[in-house]
Amino acid sequence: MSGQPKEIGYNTKVEGDVIVTRADAVLNWFRKNSLWPMPMGLACCAIELMAAGSSRFDISRFGSEVMRFSPRQSDLMIVAGTVTYKMGLAVKRIYDQMAEPKWVIAMGACASTGGMYRSYAVMQGVDNILPVDVYVAGCPPRPEALLDALMKLQRKVATEPLIRTQKATPAHS
Repeated sequence: MSGQPKEIGYNTKVEGDVIVTRADAVLNWFRKNSLWPMPMGLACCAIELMAAGSSRFDISRFGSEVMRFSPRQSDLMIVAGTVTYKMGLAVKRIYDQMAEPKWVIAMGACASTGGMYRSYAVMQGVDNILPVDVYVAGCPPRPEALLDALMKLQRKVATEPLIRTQKATPAHS
């Protein structure tokens, strides 16, 4: 179909009843459509994060309706709101407990740059302690902006090489 966008990295060839494709394309397709968020609602942006899960915005269209409050069951951390240095330690600890591969969305001006708070207690961007994949602008950003960020992250996940996420394990002697 010429009117539909072509899926990045997911080339298939249909021969009869058999579909031929690359294994990493299929695995990345599974991963991008089943991101399980770990919500880190730290301030007013968390209200908009909760609204994204409502029926009006329906984050479940993207396979992300399973909000997990356990880092061991999540692969996407959504940091929504002001991160203080005191809370930064907890955010980093929770991020470290998440299994690989894992991604981070910084939602809102405060999570991205510290927002309007230029004080000794507020971290000027969560990217000081975590590798952020997608930034969402706004104060607070609308749920549509979070869904846009989720789609951008899905495009990024779809094109990631699978070898990057696998770590070499030493052979046991």
